[in-house]
Amino acid sequence: MAGNVVITGAGSGLGASLAKKYSDSGYHVCLLGRTKTKLLRTAETLSNDYSIYVVDVSSKKDVARVFQLIKEEAGPIDLLFNNAGIGVFDLAKNISEESVHQMIDINLKGTIFCTQEVLHDMIERNQGAIVNIVSLSGKRGKATESVYSASKFGVRGFTESIKDELKDTGIKVFAAYMGNMKTALWGEEDIEEKYMHPDDVANIIIDMMKPRKHIAVDEVMIRND
Repeated sequence: MAGNVVITGAGSGLGASLAKKYSDSGYHVCLLGRTKTKLLRTAETLSNDYSIYVVDVSSKKDVARVFQLIKEEAGPIDLLFNNAGIGVFDLAKNISEESVHQMIDINLKGTIFCTQEVLHDMIERNQGAIVNIVSLSGKRGKATESVYSASKFGVRGFTESIKDELKDTGIKVFAAYMGNMKTALWGEEDIEEKYMHPDDVANIIIDMMKPRKHIAVDEVMIRND
């Protein structure tokens, strides 16, 4: 077994693509998400051992419970993908309080809570990798994406900060900034042809993370053509 990889938001889209590719590479994949049926659907595509954990990443208590289970049942976590995310797109004046809370809680707090749960063990072992799926909305704001972008700018700041905290360790912190993908985030019915396929984005992320002599790649930007 190559190691243990934990992927949040693994029930569809990029999370599902990453899960399949890491499973094919010999990893034990831990599929995390809110909906068990979606996780089971992803599990059917895997070629190696896997585990399924239903979790609400916006709840620190629930995240702590699940990550403790992972350590007990699967062992140390070698690679964490903070991929879970939600987007509600409208003019700022129209976005409901509930939607504001959802985007900040899942996109930003979820990334922080999951990262906190792996940091102690990774630092103790002086190895591991944390990958934050940020989106290009974490690089620049855009009309109808005000709160979504605010949550992603927060993820970007958190990523850059922990990268600095861990610069003298063997732990890799990587950020992926990508444009629109063919995922449920943008609606199942009207996904534009020009949107990127999650499999292609997963391939790029995995390739950019490969160790290279005298070269450090700590982020990648993937734009729509």
